[in-house]
Amino acid sequence: MEAVDLLTTTRAVRRRLDFDRPVERDVLRDCVRIALQAPSGSNKWPVQFVIVTEPSRRSALGEAYRDAYADYQASAGYIGKVDKGSDAENDQQQRTARSAEYLAANIQRAPAIVLACGRGRVPDDAPSFKAINFAASVHPALWSFMLAARLHGLGTCWTGVSLGDEARTGAIVGLPLEEVTICAITPVARTLGADFNPARRPDPDDVIHWEVW
Repeated sequence: MEAVDLLTTTRAVRRRLDFDRPVERDVLRDCVRIALQAPSGSNKWPVQFVIVTEPSRRSALGEAYRDAYADYQASAGYIGKVDKGSDAENDQQQRTARSAEYLAANIQRAPAIVLACGRGRVPDDAPSFKAINFAASVHPALWSFMLAARLHGLGTCWTGVSLGDEARTGAIVGLPLEEVTICAITPVARTLGADFNPARRPDPDDVIHWEVW
């Protein structure tokens, strides 16, 4: 796959996750191997991956995810409540919302659920830049994991919904949350078909501010 194709067609896969085909441990390990080449602030490498394949534990993660998703649905920032400003874009937004609801109902069926974590915790009363910089040493690795998964014919979907109840999610996988932070999770599965296309995005000139804002 050409690099541009990889970068523009690695989509948030929800409805097209294939829940019936297994994902081999060696493939998941290779995705982590590639992910570990991502940048990390001050070269500290706090990133850790918890990969859950056991059905009963995936089921528990799914239940926790659905409860957190229900709280998210009730919030003002819910994806289905966002007005994009035009009928066409709002239609797309509603399709995405329905897709997110499908994932919430089925995430436990994915052969693997991956939690991207960081060693350490930023105190709630710390300056915001500390939390941003901490997550910035984990998020690039997860994105690299997702790109590597795409090269292996796998689908992924970045989600932070579980962070709405980090304590419950962490307890399911035995995380010492006084020492480790969950930064994002993703299901991992083979995909139903491989024809993914670039998504609708703004024109570059709509988001570039040359020299000053």
